[in-house]
Amino acid sequence: MKRAIGDEVLVEADVFTDGHDAVVAELLWRHAGARDWQVVPMQFLGNDHWSASFRVAELGRYEYTVRGWTDPFLTWQRDLRKRHEAGQDLTVDFLIGGALSCNPVLKDAARPAEERYATAMVLKSPPPDPSRLLQYERTLQVVVDPVRARFSSWYELFPRSVRGDGKHASLRDLIAFLPEVEAMGFDVLYLPPVHPIGMTERKGKNNALKAKPEEVGSPWAIGAKEGGHKALHPQLGTFADFDALVAEARRRGISVALDIAFQCSPDHPYVREHPAWFKQRPDGTVQYAENPPKKYQDIYPFDFESKDWRGLWAELKSIFEFWIGHGVTIFRVDNPHTKAFAFWESCIPELKAKHPELIFLSEAFTRPRVMHRLAKLGFTQSYTYFTWRNTRWELTEYFTELAQQPSREYFRPNVWPNTPDILHEYLQHGGRPAFIARLVLATTLAANYGMYGLAYELMEATPREPGSEEYLNSEKYEIKRWERDRPDSLRPLISRLNAVRKENSALQSDWSLRFHPTDNDQLICYSKQAGDNLILVAVNLDPRNTQSGWVDFDRAPGDTYELHDLVAAGHYTWKGRRNFVQLNPHTLPAHVFRVTRK
Repeated sequence: MKRAIGDEVLVEADVFTDGHDAVVAELLWRHAGARDWQVVPMQFLGNDHWSASFRVAELGRYEYTVRGWTDPFLTWQRDLRKRHEAGQDLTVDFLIGGALSCNPVLKDAARPAEERYATAMVLKSPPPDPSRLLQYERTLQVVVDPVRARFSSWYELFPRSVRGDGKHASLRDLIAFLPEVEAMGFDVLYLPPVHPIGMTERKGKNNALKAKPEEVGSPWAIGAKEGGHKALHPQLGTFADFDALVAEARRRGISVALDIAFQCSPDHPYVREHPAWFKQRPDGTVQYAENPPKKYQDIYPFDFESKDWRGLWAELKSIFEFWIGHGVTIFRVDNPHTKAFAFWESCIPELKAKHPELIFLSEAFTRPRVMHRLAKLGFTQSYTYFTWRNTRWELTEYFTELAQQPSREYFRPNVWPNTPDILHEYLQHGGRPAFIARLVLATTLAANYGMYGLAYELMEATPREPGSEEYLNSEKYEIKRWERDRPDSLRPLISRLNAVRKENSALQSDWSLRFHPTDNDQLICYSKQAGDNLILVAVNLDPRNTQSGWVDFDRAPGDTYELHDLVAAGHYTWKGRRNFVQLNPHTLPAHVFRVTRK
């Protein structure tokens, strides 16, 4: 189970016994390593169901469990009330209570019955007999992460393209770019691999099998003569430059997230120094990576079941430790589902035991049970199927699962409308309205979201070929010239939505999400709430046509209430639950309302 600092942990339990004795239940909790338990009485909710909560204030792990007992005094007190209400003689009952509580008033037969009864009703139970206590057989745990694990906005860029003039940029150029990331409101700057890139089988433009001498190759083909996973690409700069980047980003409230891809180019030093870490084919060559029909001749995957798996696993863990030493606390892990579960199960908890501030994002676009298993093994956040959920029914079903199903306790979604690998057909064919609609959905449906930034700002929408989700002239294989000052850039809208997220606590968590019916399938409407902060969002999913319909807003705070559009700055007054919405995709295909009582 996962929480962030400051979150409440609500614990519920069924506590019952045979017979009719009164039951008492308590919640026990403590920070892992603490000697003493904190004790919270549990509240009886009915039907043998109890609840209590505690709030987590420190990083790391907390422990909790439940204990219960039958209480003879409470049983007597409850039955005494019933007998009193029935008008029965309580003489003997007072003596029984006196023996249970050692109270002299109850034992004194000379006192009036009403005085003895009033005394009985205000008495508290004596401490339980330890022999009567029954503690739940398991001590459960909750992992407490930084707030950024629950609420974050990620901006992905390729450092080598940040100059914008087609020349290879450096980390110093990236430092100069940080004010723009800050101004847009992003708090995580995610960098693809920053290591030397191999020459052997280097891919060219548009994933061409042979690169031209001047072509830069894919950053995910890690390793060359200059080094491997613990080295920087020489054209990016030095570790002094990298440390300066991390420090300046932190000063601006931005965390630098690093891509960790456990794979090697044929030129990686590991290939020469540790051949046992790779699968050897019968012809003596090393097996390159494949995801049929895709082939990655420039990448060798590790063999996690090699004879020297212990040595391999120790070295891979040390890669994380190396970059932690350079101030990195957030890692986006490439394809973790193709690596051994047991490796993550040992690696991540060991790292977080020393560094509880770490955040690990799982990039596993794979089967649901595999994605959930990785989350249980320690990954802090997880990519989702958001990119491929585009209709109202798909979005409603999927985000209801993410926000309301029991898996929400451990599976934290991070939604991305695009990545360098994924250009969905909705964006390919929907134009500017599609990009705006998906942006609003990403920023308001989920507390954690990210984007492949420059491509999204400038609405890059051309696939490599029809039916492909790969970009034409993909930045994975070349240095891009981005025209960041184009007048149609989405940067102002992105900046505004990030500001809205920071200004409204309702958008900073996932669990309060509720969808509201509309009579038009092209309109989706939903809300989130935190205390008095109520946000209502309506989006036109049709990128071509104006759509309108009636919304049944069952979270309405009164008969008449005010709606302030936080993006378009309009003001509306609604009455009752049922109200009309109309959205033109060619102006603004969405409303993001803050709802207040009139």
